[in-house]
Amino acid sequence: MSKIKVVAGLVIGVGVMGSLAYAFLSRDHGDEIGSVNTAFHMTGSDYISVDAYPDEDVDGVICYLSRARTGKLSGLVGVSTDKTEASIACTKAKEVVTVRRPLAKKTVLFSEKMSVAFKTLNVVRMVDPVHNTLLYLVYSDKLMDGSPKNSLTAVSLPAQAPIPLQ
Repeated sequence: MSKIKVVAGLVIGVGVMGSLAYAFLSRDHGDEIGSVNTAFHMTGSDYISVDAYPDEDVDGVICYLSRARTGKLSGLVGVSTDKTEASIACTKAKEVVTVRRPLAKKTVLFSEKMSVAFKTLNVVRMVDPVHNTLLYLVYSDKLMDGSPKNSLTAVSLPAQAPIPLQ
């Protein structure tokens, strides 16, 4: 076997292994609630997934994130690009919500890659101290031109328990 074929085989093997690692490591650690299929392909269906993410700084607030996922074979091996469409809804999961530590006015709660190199899904928490409200924004960004697609939700806290700020 020629050296060129051996090198080409190694490059392809490393690429496939890297893609598989990306597929398994790039998914954030939300609790999967469920999904619905949106488009059938012979190599797999595209779908919308719904995951739950508790706010680790605010006990009693949980956010539900829905987003488009690519389910074809390319999605399985991590070389696909998920669509830049996502929606978020956050709610009080407990009667009493406790802010565990002083919060920054704006914090990136998590980011997740939506393609191998070019798109990222972001969830940002903002604090509106005037109205004692937590705002959660989901948006995607692209390396070249960004994306205006976004979704916003708000969780109001009782006036007698002001949100502590950093």
